[in-house]
Amino acid sequence: MAAGDTAGAQPAKTQLRVGRLVKAHGLKGAFKLELYTDDPDGRFVPGSTFTLQVPESSPWHGRELTVREFRWMNSHPVAFFEGVDDRNAAEELVKAILWIDQDSEAAPAEDDAWYDHQLVGLDVVREGAVIGRVTRVDHFPAQDLLIVRMTGEDREVLVPFVGAIVPEVDIAGGRVVVTPPAGLFEELPAESDDEPEPASVSDDSDDENPDTSED
Repeated sequence: MAAGDTAGAQPAKTQLRVGRLVKAHGLKGAFKLELYTDDPDGRFVPGSTFTLQVPESSPWHGRELTVREFRWMNSHPVAFFEGVDDRNAAEELVKAILWIDQDSEAAPAEDDAWYDHQLVGLDVVREGAVIGRVTRVDHFPAQDLLIVRMTGEDREVLVPFVGAIVPEVDIAGGRVVVTPPAGLFEELPAESDDEPEPASVSDDSDDENPDTSED
């Protein structure tokens, strides 16, 4: 279960997150990539251009990267980009995330996958009752998170976007169904440290076993 990535900073556009520049590779400006796409050879063809997600303080903020070459090296994806010609330039871009424009009307290529803009605004339903609404989707290497604003409360809950917790996404019905583990949406009652004292046992041995010895 996955969310097709969209750039929240540009709501007018739908964008897909397709990769992250993990580390500089070699001396000629190459990068090892972390891929967020099922079609890397199709996405990283020479001439493909990506929007960069980098800190505002980065000299690359607001700029784009164009693929010069993409190859596989020892089963690892490696890419070269226009204007990044040496290791020093590559080091400035490590950890940058790559985004590409996508037709907002197109459906994600994967089954059981949705774009962020399709998920934001959906009601969150638990045991038949609406408990909140999806306000955004956060993406992390391990998993995606649905950020849920609780109904009538000034708090948000981070819900792992996995099938065990979000078994149903009904875009047409405007809802997602959740089956959360205990404690995800509410605090569990604190366990009491007070243990019941063991019942006292009276020493009735003399009554139960009267002395029957004869003088």
